[in-house]
Amino acid sequence: MHNNDLFDLAGKTVMITGGGSGLGLAITRALKQAGAKVIIIGRREDVLQSICRELGENAAYRAFDLSHLEEIPTLIEEIEATEGPIDVLVNNAGINLKKDILEVTNEEFGNVVQVNQTAVFSLTREVARKMASRGTGSIIMISSMAAKY
Repeated sequence: MHNNDLFDLAGKTVMITGGGSGLGLAITRALKQAGAKVIIIGRREDVLQSICRELGENAAYRAFDLSHLEEIPTLIEEIEATEGPIDVLVNNAGINLKKDILEVTNEEFGNVVQVNQTAVFSLTREVARKMASRGTGSIIMISSMAAKY
């Protein structure tokens, strides 16, 4: 058996948040190499376009700010209508503040919680609803050292 056979995602659609840079981009590339159709979610459309051009066929993106919680259900509906059912969700997007805790305002901290926790919950719930109705799917949560903050 080949190592490639152990991780074959041919025919699967994977949505990766924060998939346009850093660890998320590495995950996106690895999943695409394993045969998945990848849908990258991120805020910087120019970056996402460039990555999708590089990845070629079976790579799509949606420029979306996850802090817009009220728009998440529509995002998932649109993606499933145009790209097909999401088989795997990789929750990778996150933000942090590179400043001393004594300088962080309530608003700044609230924004971190909104993106890193509330948005992850909302997105996971909407995708899980679709997966539950189909009886299949996987959700992967990625964290970082910033979570200790």
